[in-house]
Amino acid sequence: TDAGMLNAIGLQNVGIEEFLGEKLPRLHEKGVTVIANVWGDTEAEYRAVVERIGDDPRVAAVELNVSCPNVVKGGMVFGNDPAALGALVAAVRPATRLPLIVKLSPNVTDVVAAAKSAVDGGADVLSLINTLVGLSVDVETREPKIGFTTGGLSGPAIRPIAVRMVWEVRRALPHVPIFGIGGIESVEHVLEFLIAGANAVQVGTANFREPGISGRLVRDLARWCDRHGVARVADLTGTLRTRPRPEKVYA
Repeated sequence: TDAGMLNAIGLQNVGIEEFLGEKLPRLHEKGVTVIANVWGDTEAEYRAVVERIGDDPRVAAVELNVSCPNVVKGGMVFGNDPAALGALVAAVRPATRLPLIVKLSPNVTDVVAAAKSAVDGGADVLSLINTLVGLSVDVETREPKIGFTTGGLSGPAIRPIAVRMVWEVRRALPHVPIFGIGGIESVEHVLEFLIAGANAVQVGTANFREPGISGRLVRDLARWCDRHGVARVADLTGTLRTRPRPEKVYA
């Protein structure tokens, strides 16, 4: 829909051996910067995959997906429990010297607590947010429209939530690099995330409509910066001007 996408694609992939043996060499030949996104059911599985990647110079960073709602177990357990998340990151951290990114779940009551646990465990960078858990019903059959019952909601509908969470984490952790994610379709959306506190952004759902959107957004951002006299994109990060909240008045 125009508001977003509800999916239960899950984390389909070819596995670590085929990734390292076939996909990574082709990507490296093309000069692509590769961030390997890793998921598992247990701490041991996460660590085993990261150990297999090791310090491979063809990989720029490793991102732990601890928050995917489209799997039966694993990710959501870690993503929704700050203590479990911190322990997972600490268990994986020794397996690589590459930068370690943790992709946070929005399906929590306190995203800052999760962010702090990830950083305390050894995360170098935070990505937020992953998809929200959603449900869509076929009213004629009275059954879920998605075979998995619930799915991950992404796209424009979640952007204000994502921007708010980036802002909250930036205030709490002023020196930790942040990827902003959620419903980015225009340069204005990119700017929202940067101003709220993101250092960079990721684009997902919009690629289904416009596969070349990331290149366009880079060009649009450069033009916007030129028009507004911004010398470095980094100068925009965390520049939100908030208004003081008015005192509550009770009649």
